[in-house]
Amino acid sequence: MTKRHAGLAALVCVLAWYPLLRTYAQTSTADESPADRPAQRLDENSKIAHAELLQKRTKGRIDVYFVGDSIARRWGATDYPELLANWNANFFGWNAADFGWGADRVENILWRLENGELDDVHPRVIVILAGTNNVGARPGGPSKVADITRGLQAVVDVCRRKAPNATIVLTAIFPRNDNMAVMPEIDRINANLAGLADGSRVRFLNVNGRLADDTGRLRDGMMNDRDKLHPTLGGYQVWADALKPIFTEILGPPATADSAPPPTGDPSARSPAAPSK
Repeated sequence: MTKRHAGLAALVCVLAWYPLLRTYAQTSTADESPADRPAQRLDENSKIAHAELLQKRTKGRIDVYFVGDSIARRWGATDYPELLANWNANFFGWNAADFGWGADRVENILWRLENGELDDVHPRVIVILAGTNNVGARPGGPSKVADITRGLQAVVDVCRRKAPNATIVLTAIFPRNDNMAVMPEIDRINANLAGLADGSRVRFLNVNGRLADDTGRLRDGMMNDRDKLHPTLGGYQVWADALKPIFTEILGPPATADSAPPPTGDPSARSPAAPSK
């Protein structure tokens, strides 16, 4: 083979692999987005959900605003009727609305807040639970801990900017047992989050001692057995029991009527074959 032919063969090989390499680079960049830089979810289902949440914020009255990932979302979602019943049993009368979205990372939540989902809502309480999707199932070391902390600081900052009169309840990232090796990093992030609270306008809420033991192992019945990540009814009730005294302090006892907007759900769940997030 001549040098010219060898060069052409190498070029053909590179061109054949280029689409795969380009896809890998794009995926890696998306996975490594800084948590404090807003990032939009580009899948169609997330776009539909965002549009629906923009509409939701304009309906009814919202005194308690929950924001986060699937752990927050499922509690007040139409596609999880048992969890929604628990939500109503705990929060009816406080005008609570759920703005969680499944699989969101901190940067995705930040994008949603920066792009209208909290605009003109004026809640009196904002409950934040986010970060477990950035933690993932593999340890990442001090840089990951610092990145997630910065991202959650940014979420707190945008909430304070858009709802300056709200009390923010920053919830500790829940324990997860799909890989016990990430628990020390969750503990370090939560320690950092505690430092963001001032005890008044920003409060840190950590219920992990009731969800897991001192080693981070989940207590029986707190998370579902399938993924060891999403709470059961018992796990959600632990969170509710810690939130309700705060709501009572700020809002008074729950009213006999509720003016919150109707609950929403995963748009894809309207298709019988589609799994909910």
